[in-house]
Amino acid sequence: MLNYKNPHEKDAYGQELVINLYGCSLRKISSQRAIRTFVITLCDEVIHMKRYGEPLIPHFGHDNPITLGYSVVQLIETSSVTGHFSEYKKSAYINIFSCAWYDMEATAQFCQEFFEAKRIDVTLLKRP
Repeated sequence: MLNYKNPHEKDAYGQELVINLYGCSLRKISSQRAIRTFVITLCDEVIHMKRYGEPLIPHFGHDNPITLGYSVVQLIETSSVTGHFSEYKKSAYINIFSCAWYDMEATAQFCQEFFEAKRIDVTLLKRP
């Protein structure tokens, strides 16, 4: 699933997991409450990162149906979790950047299951 197989290199600064989810539940990606539950559960129970403040979850892109949807930003002590949700495309685009390591496979699986996505593309970027 991941395109980088050794994320634990000692010289790495961190990692960024880029997750594209397709065929998502419209009910979940168009719900501010569901997105809030997602990001809090992701941080607290999946990647085990300390959240810094509350998540920001504005609704953007009203001039273009493709970009219409929620975005989320959650700062964590080791960096950030961001997400953008297209109601038109029933897709979610999630980035998790952290200087602390976490289980990428479990994280990707959680995201896919939470949003009930039919398809997932995952890329891991090493930050040297």
